[in-house]
Amino acid sequence: VQLQASGGGLVQAGGSLRLSCTASGRTFSTYTMAWFRQAPGKEREFVASITSGGSTYYRDLVKGRFIISRDNAKNTMYLQMSGLKPEDTAVYYCAADPRQTIIERISASYAYWGQGTQVTVSS
Repeated sequence: VQLQASGGGLVQAGGSLRLSCTASGRTFSTYTMAWFRQAPGKEREFVASITSGGSTYYRDLVKGRFIISRDNAKNTMYLQMSGLKPEDTAVYYCAADPRQTIIERISASYAYWGQGTQVTVSS
């Protein structure tokens, strides 16, 4: 599986962005998918995940501001981000794993990773 993340950019605080992650392969619909982010000098952290059945899970700090979704017909996962804050600035990575029962908030749970897309929020 190859993952391609896109949609990052520079936005002012309070603004919105939508990230996309497009996957190769025919079994995308069965994968658990997630977004992680890494700010300079910090460890990679979990943002949100979505199972093959559509169940979602969010980091507390982004609840109510970010929405994760997937379109299996397009092999694409999305992260709609609104109310962006300077502390959301990071490289955002998409991740995928074929297993259904994983610890979704842990990066080591995921077998496949995209290359990352930069999100910068100015104050």
